[in-house]
Amino acid sequence: MALDKQVLIDKIEVVENGTVQVRQATIITEDGNQISRTFHRWCIAPGDNYSAQEQQVQDICRVAHTPEVIAAYQAQQEANRIKLGASL
Repeated sequence: MALDKQVLIDKIEVVENGTVQVRQATIITEDGNQISRTFHRWCIAPGDNYSAQEQQVQDICRVAHTPEVIAAYQAQQEANRIKLGASL
């Protein structure tokens, strides 16, 4: 009975506002048969530091997070803050 654990990034998505969503799967197998699969997810917003991410995530962030996307994201965040402040 041999147990094996594999951790891998199995999904990377870029949503409309440029945020990169990452899903990491942890797969446990016993004698080649999967007995468990769990997920951990996180997001990287335009302008966030992604230098500690795995290379494949960095590559996608580098393409998705253009200066224009970062500026638009930051402008939308500021507009949201103003709107929230006005409604309080």
